Amino acid sequence: MLLDEDPASLISQCTKNFKFDGDRDSLLRISDSLSTLSSFRSQHLSALSSTLSKLSRQHQTLSSTHNITLSSHNPTTHASDILRLDTEKFKIAKQASDLEIEGERLQSEMGRLGGVLGELEEEGVEGGAERERGAGGVEDDATVLKLKVYRTLGIDVEADRMTGQYTKAVIRNAAKGDVHVVNIDGSLSQHFYRNYFWQKI
Repeated sequence: MLLDEDPASLISQCTKNFKFDGDRDSLLRISDSLSTLSSFRSQHLSALSSTLSKLSRQHQTLSSTHNITLSSHNPTTHASDILRLDTEKFKIAKQASDLEIEGERLQSEMGRLGGVLGELEEEGVEGGAERERGAGGVEDDATVLKLKVYRTLGIDVEADRMTGQYTKAVIRNAAKGDVHVVNIDGSLSQHFYRNYFWQKI
């Protein structure tokens, strides 16, 4: 009786009863996943290999540079350079200290001379002459003393040939290499001229 049926029909009925469509789909998905994973691993291994090659080249370069540096380093020369630089540093520090002390001394001297100049200007010619006569008859009067003080500060005062009045001052600043000529016509106060002179010297 069984043989009387069509074999193809029997096979179709058997395959339907097994229901392997889901298994086949799972096998296809697993196959795709394995293929994707294999491709990813291949790309990852290729990237790691490239990075390793790059790091290897960098290591060789750094190692070569390190060896060259070690071969060119001379401990004796290095110690000599350090000693020379230390000596120069202390020498420069000593010079800076000396210049600072000299600057303070010059500043103090300028203050002293400025005080003397201010006193002489306040006394005037007649007051200076009387003080000098009372002190023992010093020949130079206050005007001459003023001129000496001005000249010490680098200021030359010139008198007008016709009137004999001092109408021009030449201020020389040797440190800056500047020369300033000031006309003294009496239109400005002595305080202004004194401040202007101090600024220029």
